[in-house]
Amino acid sequence: MTDREARAALNQQKSLKAFLAKKAEFDALLADLQQMSADHFGADPGAVLWGEAANLDHWNSRLRQVTDAYFKRGEFAP
Repeated sequence: MTDREARAALNQQKSLKAFLAKKAEFDALLADLQQMSADHFGADPGAVLWGEAANLDHWNSRLRQVTDAYFKRGEFAP
């Protein structure tokens, strides 16, 4: 193995380690989102007002940016 190949292999290992750490962070955030949803985002379903709906709409728009970018929909469509 040449020095260049060794550096490339080490770089790939470091990249994978960083990727897996970021994926674990993503998975933890996703679990938090699932818990938030199960808890009705802290709102009492029997007493929801427009403010709670507006907050959820804002959060949905931010999540939609992520999913649209990944799936190349909306403004990210080819």
